[in-house]
Amino acid sequence: MAKKSKTKSCDSTPVKLKADPTAEEFARLAWAVAHPARVQIVRLLIGREACVCGEIVDCLPLAQSTVSQHLKILKESGLIQGEVDGPKVCYCINPKQLERLKSLVADL
Repeated sequence: MAKKSKTKSCDSTPVKLKADPTAEEFARLAWAVAHPARVQIVRLLIGREACVCGEIVDCLPLAQSTVSQHLKILKESGLIQGEVDGPKVCYCINPKQLERLKSLVADL
């Protein structure tokens, strides 16, 4: 049986990280998709031009109030946009912010 190598997996030398002006932006966008329901909402909206909140609720096994809270978080991040249409709110993906998130992930 071969012996395992006893190399250090982590150097104890302190490391100074460079200032990263995109870190806060990345964290905000990552938080927006840090829940499976929000990921599902984003995927749903990517596949549609727009969607009314009630339609989103019908596609998820969650209460309307829970879906509304997830939509609020996604909207605050800028990943989705919501437009009031009478008593309804129509949501759509914000392609510019989605591309920005993809770019930040790719730069990791």
